[in-house]
Amino acid sequence: MRTRFCDVFGVDYPIVQGGMQWVGRAELVAAVANAGGLGFITALTQPSPEDLVAEISRCRDMTDKPFGVNLTILPSINPPPYAEYRDAIIESGVPVVETAGFNPAEHLPAFAEGGVKVLHKCTSVRHAVKAQELGVDGVSVDGFECAGHPGEDDVPGLVLVPAAAERIDIPMIASGGFGDARGLVAALALGADGINMGTRFVATVEAPVHDNVKRRLVEATERDTELIFRQLRNTARVARNSVSTEVVSRLAAGGAFEDVRDLVAGTRGRKVLEVGDLELGIWTAGQVQGIIHDIPTVAELIDRIVTGARELINDRLAAVVR
Repeated sequence: MRTRFCDVFGVDYPIVQGGMQWVGRAELVAAVANAGGLGFITALTQPSPEDLVAEISRCRDMTDKPFGVNLTILPSINPPPYAEYRDAIIESGVPVVETAGFNPAEHLPAFAEGGVKVLHKCTSVRHAVKAQELGVDGVSVDGFECAGHPGEDDVPGLVLVPAAAERIDIPMIASGGFGDARGLVAALALGADGINMGTRFVATVEAPVHDNVKRRLVEATERDTELIFRQLRNTARVARNSVSTEVVSRLAAGGAFEDVRDLVAGTRGRKVLEVGDLELGIWTAGQVQGIIHDIPTVAELIDRIVTGARELINDRLAAVVR
C-alpha cells in the first residue's frame, strides 16, 4: 500500500491526519507517525511560536518517524504572527508543513529554502491548480463532506477528486468523508494518492479530547452535522447540537455575525473537547461520523485500513474482473 505520496513525503502509508484546532497535539500526531501515517501538529493550537517549538520537541520524544505541522492562514483583524510560526517550523527541522486557508505564496520561498515540503489543503479544483502553479509539493482536496470549512462550491468528493486529478500532476490527497478501507480504495480509484482523515482520528484512543466527544461520534449518523455561516459565505460543518441549531436559526432570520458571536466563540468549542459537555459550544465533525462505529487505537485504525484496502483490491475487486 504505497503510492507516490509516500515517496515524496517519506511515510509508509498514504494516510494523513490533517491539522485540527485543539486536537492536533503531540500525542495524536506521534501515534499516527508511529503507525506509518503522516500526522500534523496544529500550529495555532499553540499560544505562541515558542509553545509550538516545545510541542514539536514533545512529539519528537514520542516518535522517530516523520511528522508535520499545519499552518492555517485565515483573515483576521488581529492576525497571529504567521511568519514567526513559519520560522519556528523551519528552525525546528520539521520536514513537512500543511498549509490551509489563504494563498500560502508569501511563505513558500522560506519553506523551500528551509527544505520543508508543502502540502496545501484546498476545497476546489481551481485552488488546487493554483497551488500547483505556485510550486507546492502536494495538495489535499477537501470535498463537501468534510468537517470544518468545505468552501462555497458544495462539490462532494466523488466529483471533486477525479475532477482535480485530471488537472493535478503532483501528489494529491483526498479529504472529506474518509474513514475506512473502502474510502482509501475509492480515493485511489478516483485518482488520488491517498486520504486525509480528521473526524475519524478524533474517535481514537490517543486523540486528546474528552471521551464524551468520541462516544458522540460513534453514536451520531451522517445526518448529525450542521452547516453554519452559509449566509456569511464562510460555511463551516460542525456537529449538530443546540448551539449550532441556534446559530443557523439566527442567521436564517437575517442576523449578522454579531448576533451569533457569543455562540461560536472558540473558547466555548475548546471547552466541549476538554470537559465533554457537548452543548457548551460548536465543535467540528464531518459526515464521516456516520461510518464511525468504534474507538480504536491509531495503530489499530491504520492497520485496519491498510489491511482492508489490500483485501478489497486483491479479493473483491479482483473477483469482479475475472
